[in-house]
Amino acid sequence: MKSSRKTAIYAGTFDPITNGHMDLIERASGIFDGVLVALGKNAKKEGNHLFKMIKRFEMVSEATKHLDNVTVATFEGLLVNYASRVGVDVIIRRLRTCSDFEHEFQMVKTNRRLNSDIETVFLTPKAETEFISSSVVKEIWYNDGDITGFVPENVREVLGRLEHGVF
Repeated sequence: MKSSRKTAIYAGTFDPITNGHMDLIERASGIFDGVLVALGKNAKKEGNHLFKMIKRFEMVSEATKHLDNVTVATFEGLLVNYASRVGVDVIIRRLRTCSDFEHEFQMVKTNRRLNSDIETVFLTPKAETEFISSSVVKEIWYNDGDITGFVPENVREVLGRLEHGVF
């Protein structure tokens, strides 16, 4: 049986980081020796972000600071290439709904074709966070709804100070 330290990467735009993201990060930190939370630059979403990359990095770093084996970084390009460059063994993906599976399955097959040494692990969220997404949080916030329980406290504080626009 092969024994080795395993580091996993959980990537996204985290605009903003939600309690759904935190659920997976916290659980992954208990499964893997290390977890790298990677904020990716997504060309398709550029210009549609609520927060600039530096602010998202700060919020994710603050939200995860209680987890000793979690680090935060930013990257550009293909996730599988970045994971290989930084020595990550496993990509973590979140499955919320059946419709997520189709897209995620295609990504797994593509990543495996690009680099068969990196595995993908799917984690499903806890029931109380399975419906939470950054898009849902932004919709509630834009319409002056209460986002308590949807995002970490530091993110709620930032959104509380922010007027509708890009921060």
